[in-house]
Amino acid sequence: MSKNYPKHVPLNTFQRIFLTVGSGIAAAINPRRADLIATFGEMTVQPYFIYKLRDQMLRDPTGRRILKDRPRITSTSLDLDRLRKLPKNTVGNVYMQWLDKEGVSPDTRLPVRFIDDPECAYVMQRYRECHDFYHAITGLPVIMEGEVGVKAFEFANTGIPMTGLAAFSEPFKLGPKQRKRLREIYIPWALTNGLRSKPLLNVYWEEVLEKDAEELRQELGIDIPPDLRELRKKEKSKN
Repeated sequence: MSKNYPKHVPLNTFQRIFLTVGSGIAAAINPRRADLIATFGEMTVQPYFIYKLRDQMLRDPTGRRILKDRPRITSTSLDLDRLRKLPKNTVGNVYMQWLDKEGVSPDTRLPVRFIDDPECAYVMQRYRECHDFYHAITGLPVIMEGEVGVKAFEFANTGIPMTGLAAFSEPFKLGPKQRKRLREIYIPWALTNGLRSKPLLNVYWEEVLEKDAEELRQELGIDIPPDLRELRKKEKSKN
């Protein structure tokens, strides 16, 4: 089987079934394995969901431009030093503040390998590389509670199966206070805002870096949730 793009790994039916089941079980056992989660995400997004997302982008003028240009989100393409110098209220600076605070780099997203169609493979890659923007624009941290909140938001907004499975299975690994916060605050917020918001895959993030972050939230239909780290601090101070 020939490759359709540089990182492509063609699979037969048996290999797809094996990888879907194997990566799903392994990811459930060890949710910190980004490679397993990435593989499971690619296997379960096919064939229906990835084409739905691609078609959603094709129906939108900005989405079509993104598919045509195929920009990548990396520390080089974004010029992180320039973003740090932008006014603090801008999308670019909010993004950088979040990256610096959480100790995250945009260069850690794994390449898509198991989606055959090159355009659909780019859609999945774009989703992965935009994930940190979703964190930044909502203010949710990379701790487990924050990830669950963002994953639930993404599920409501994109319909990607892996995000829904993560959002509604990972809370069982948390303590009762954490589950209570998710159940009462962050899951309802995520579902409401994810369903209401414009499709975030159609946001050309590279073109809105100098835009006021609150203005962008209003345009997209996103309310910023309560500060999770502050709620956790308050909870600890009571003990």
